Amino acid sequence: MLDRHHLAIIAAVMETGTLTNAADALHLTQPALSHTIKKLEDILGTPIWEKDGRRVRLTRAGDYLYQMALRLLPQFERGETELRRFAQGLRGSLRIGMECHPCYQWLLRNVRPYLEQWPDVDLDVHQQFQFKGIAALFAYEVDVLITPDPVFREGLIFTPAFPYELKLAMHASHPLAAKTAIEATDLSNETLFTYPVPTERLDIFQQFLLPAKQNVALHKRVETTEILLEMVAANRGITALPGWLLENQFAHLPLVSKSIGAGIHKHIYLGIRENDAEIDYIKGFIAQCVAHDNA
Repeated sequence: MLDRHHLAIIAAVMETGTLTNAADALHLTQPALSHTIKKLEDILGTPIWEKDGRRVRLTRAGDYLYQMALRLLPQFERGETELRRFAQGLRGSLRIGMECHPCYQWLLRNVRPYLEQWPDVDLDVHQQFQFKGIAALFAYEVDVLITPDPVFREGLIFTPAFPYELKLAMHASHPLAAKTAIEATDLSNETLFTYPVPTERLDIFQQFLLPAKQNVALHKRVETTEILLEMVAANRGITALPGWLLENQFAHLPLVSKSIGAGIHKHIYLGIRENDAEIDYIKGFIAQCVAHDNA
């Protein structure tokens, strides 16, 4: 019968490149590893891999099992971790994935009251600019995904946390600051600062510039919100950020903001797996975030 250790062997072979390396990683002998897979092949009635020199090449059946391993092994590891926590008298851990790059300060405002309410729950945040949020949810790498771009798929639930408008920010002396309405052609000679994410995930391109068949003169990517805003405050260019974030910066930076075209209106969503919907500390986190931003 197919078992977890079969998936672990296939994953190790693909990750290490050879049977010898996989056997070392799994603390097995190579003959034992090969025998285990040969026995599984006999049971299933189909080969799983083919030898290619020192390396192996997966068959269609093997690739199917490898994809299964990528999905299931993290779930086994997560389950074991959680069960150990239960044995230690702890409630659980909440891992949050961030696809909303300027949302970190917003998250911090919710973290303290949440941790006070749930003292036996640990919290961790994964903030990566090339974060594959939906895949991370399905792979059990994160428990809650904070995103402005939900992908509604079977098995996932997205709860809107709060609405916002994406605004164009510039130095107070910038020529665009005097305009009552921003048109796509207004940006053709501008330097645009954004976070380092693919253009297809930037709303100012997808919802404003590209539909009008326009572009900026120069597109520069900056990793941190603070440096990005300082570049705009130095009149080096413009940027597009949530209105609520910009409002928090106006007190100490010479910035003004304008609606982009007719307005780009978005929501921040909290995504979870459907089968986690009744876990009390996950429900508590969502309730905390929604209540905070509707207060």
